[in-house]
Amino acid sequence: MDFGSLETVVANSAFIAARGSFDASSGPASRDRKYLARLKLPPLSKCEALRASLDLGFEGVCLEQPIGKRLFQQFLRAHAQHEPALQLWRDVEDYDTADDALRPQKAQAIRAAYLDPQAQLFCGFLDAETAARAREGAGDGLFQPLLRAVLAHLGQAPFQEFLDSLYFLRFLQWKWLEAQPMGEDWFLDFRVLGRGGFGEVFACQMKATGKLYACKKLNKKRLKKRKGYQGAMVEKKILAKVHSRFIVSLAYAFETKTDLCLVMTIMNGGDIRYHIYNVDEENPGFQEPRAIFYAAQIVSGLEHLHQRSIVYRDLKPENVLLDDDGNVRISDLGLAVELKEGQTKTKGYAGTPGFMAPELLRGEEYDFSVDYFALGVTLYEMIAARGPFRARGEKVENKELKQRILEQSVTYPDKFSPASKDFCEALLQKDPEKRLGFRDGSCDGLRTHPLFRDVSWRQLEAGMLTPPFVPDSRTVYAKNIQDVGAFSTVKGVAFDKADTEFFQEFASGTCPIPWQEEMIETGVFGDLNVWRPDGQMPDDMKGVSGQEAAPSSKSGMCLLS
Repeated sequence: MDFGSLETVVANSAFIAARGSFDASSGPASRDRKYLARLKLPPLSKCEALRASLDLGFEGVCLEQPIGKRLFQQFLRAHAQHEPALQLWRDVEDYDTADDALRPQKAQAIRAAYLDPQAQLFCGFLDAETAARAREGAGDGLFQPLLRAVLAHLGQAPFQEFLDSLYFLRFLQWKWLEAQPMGEDWFLDFRVLGRGGFGEVFACQMKATGKLYACKKLNKKRLKKRKGYQGAMVEKKILAKVHSRFIVSLAYAFETKTDLCLVMTIMNGGDIRYHIYNVDEENPGFQEPRAIFYAAQIVSGLEHLHQRSIVYRDLKPENVLLDDDGNVRISDLGLAVELKEGQTKTKGYAGTPGFMAPELLRGEEYDFSVDYFALGVTLYEMIAARGPFRARGEKVENKELKQRILEQSVTYPDKFSPASKDFCEALLQKDPEKRLGFRDGSCDGLRTHPLFRDVSWRQLEAGMLTPPFVPDSRTVYAKNIQDVGAFSTVKGVAFDKADTEFFQEFASGTCPIPWQEEMIETGVFGDLNVWRPDGQMPDDMKGVSGQEAAPSSKSGMCLLS
C-alpha cells in the first residue's frame, strides 16, 4: 500500500469512528469538555437588553425558532388554561403526518377531545363556523383551518403572557448564547471530501456538541484573484435564508487567516451521480421507485427555493446529496440568484452543459422554469444512466449539445414507465410556458402527477417516509485523498481595508435555526434548560454558580422536538 492510500485509510477510519460515536450516543462521548463548558447560559444582566433588539413577532419566536417553540410550549403546559390549545396544536400536527389508515381514528379523537362542549379539553375559543367545518369535513387539510385558528388564538393573549414569563427570559438567554463568536477553534477537521473552484470541503466536528458538519473553505487570496467575492456572498446569504430538510443548511459562517468558512449539513451518503454509475457498475441507474422518491424530495426543495424567489440554476446529480438515512438534499447554491421584489425573471448564462434550459441557452430572460427542465434531465439520468441529449461517455462539444437541446426530441428506453416518460416529457418541454413547474406559489401541479400516486407528500415533507436505499455507515462516499488534488499557492495577492471589511461581513457567525436544532438534537438544550421545582427564577438567571444553586429539575417537561 502506497503512502497516499494509507493516508486515505487512516483518515477514513478516524472519520467513521467520529460518525459512529455521534450516531450511537447523540454526541456526549465525542464532546470536548472544555468547549462544552463554554456553552453556558448567561445571567439576565447580560441578555435582557436583547429584548429591545429582537424581532418579537409570534410566528418568528414561537413557530420558526426551535428553542422558541419548545419554551413557548413549556410555558403553555405550565398554565392549565392553555392546555386545550396546546394539546390540539400537537394532535393536529400528529394527524397531518399520520398514515392514511390511522387518520379517521385520529380525526374522531380530535373531534371528541376538543370540539365537544362536554369534553375536558373543549376549545371554547374556536369560532362556531371553524368548529363546524372541522366536525363535518374530510380529506387532506381537514384540520388546517382549525390549526390556524389555534395559532391565531395563541398569538394573542397567551403570547403576551409568555413575553412576561420566565420562559421568555430563558429564550433571551439562549439568543445571547447563540450570538457569541464561534470560529475555527470550535471545530475539528477530519478528511477532505472534495474540492471546488475556490477551496476544499472538509468533514468536521463541532467540538462542544460532537455534531458532524461539512466545512467549505474558500481561500481568500483565490477569491480575490478570481473575482469571486460576489458569488461567495450570494451563496452565503441564500444558504442563510433557506431552511428545508431538502436543502443543505448553513449553520456557521466564520473566517480564518486564510479562508472564509461555511459550515453546513454533512451528507455522508455521497452524491446521486456516484450512486447512478459507481455503486453497481454492471447495472447503472436506479429502479423507478427509487428515482421517484428522490425526484419528490427534489421537488420539495425546489418549491422552498422558488417560494423565496430563488432560481437555483445548477440542479444536476452531482449536486443532489444523500444523508446517513438515505434522504436527499440540494446542495451548492453558488450559481443561484435571488429575484428582487417585483422581479419575475432574470437573465444570464449559468449552469452545467446538458442541464440548461432552451430559453437560457438562447440568451432570453427566464424564471423558475429552468430548474424544472434540469429536474427532467436529472430524473432521466437517474433512470436511464445517461443524459437525454448525449450517450454515456459520449464526447460532445458544447455547441453541438446546445443544438440538441434546442432542436432534438428526446427518446426513452424501455426502463421508463408511461408515467415517468410523461413526467419527463412535461419537464423537458422546450417552451417554458408549456413546461410543468412552479405555478401560483407551489408545486402542486407536479405533486398531482400520476408518477407520484404512491407518495404521501405529508409524510415525505415531515421526514417520515423510509428511503429506498440507506448508505453503508462504514463507507466514506468520497474520492481517495490523493485523487481530490491540491491547490497551488496563490501569489501576488495583497489585502486592503475593503477586503478586510468584506471578510468581516461574510463571517456572520451562527445561523439561528440550525444552531438551535443542534442544541436540541445533541442534548445541550436539555442539559442547560434547568428549572427550579418551586417555579421561581432559576439560579442561572441570577448568575448563581452550580455549587450555590438550589435543587432543580432538568427540562423533562419539553414537549416537542
